[in-house]
Amino acid sequence: MAPGGSDMRFENRKAVITGGASGIGWGAAQRMVAEGAEVTLWDINPEALKAAGGTDGIRTRQIDVTDPEAVAACMTADRDAMGGLDVLVCSAGITGPNTTVIDYPVAEWLKVIELNLNGLFYCNKAAAALMAPEGYGRIVNMASIAGKEGNPNASAYSTSKAGVIGLTKSLGKELAQTGVTVNAITPAAVHTAIFDQMTDEHIAYMKSKIPMGRFGTVDEIAGMICWLASEEASFATGAVFDQSGGRAVY
Repeated sequence: MAPGGSDMRFENRKAVITGGASGIGWGAAQRMVAEGAEVTLWDINPEALKAAGGTDGIRTRQIDVTDPEAVAACMTADRDAMGGLDVLVCSAGITGPNTTVIDYPVAEWLKVIELNLNGLFYCNKAAAALMAPEGYGRIVNMASIAGKEGNPNASAYSTSKAGVIGLTKSLGKELAQTGVTVNAITPAAVHTAIFDQMTDEHIAYMKSKIPMGRFGTVDEIAGMICWLASEEASFATGAVFDQSGGRAVY
């Protein structure tokens, strides 16, 4: 709840959420809309977008965030359509195969890095260029505890999320005096459809590393996203916030 007792933290705020039609992105979108935001969901999956698009306060856009020209053009178009851009949440991502570095297919490595890191960079770059002149903005990047610790048999994913952490810290410092904040969240595993991309062995490994003995929930992560995306988190930037059930050690 916002200061003063209001539960409308996002009244008149405009947000873009990538990977927003399912999982953590969708959870954050629903919560923001319930608190007054207008949200545009970016996703590559047309069926997921169709299912999400019937909600009041939700707009949808099918887009491949690995296309930098499309990202820049759509960010401006959606800013204009909504009448502003206050929040960007970057939640789009894939895990890649679970295999060793020695056996990792180069094409799959490039695919993970292109979406999880380069695509996030394109989105951060485009949003920051629009937010900074307005003197306000909130950028929230989804990283992972794997980006801190490095999960075995998940080298591309771990590397991409480590890159997200580095980008967040760099951009946060660059924008520190503009009114735009940039932060990252590093969850341990959260049981969403992304588990379909992992082996059972890798899922069991991730759970075994969590002292709480359970996976995180979408609502738990969405709650932190919404705090970082709100006016309340005014002194946090270039920071990394763990939601790891006790797994994080730094």
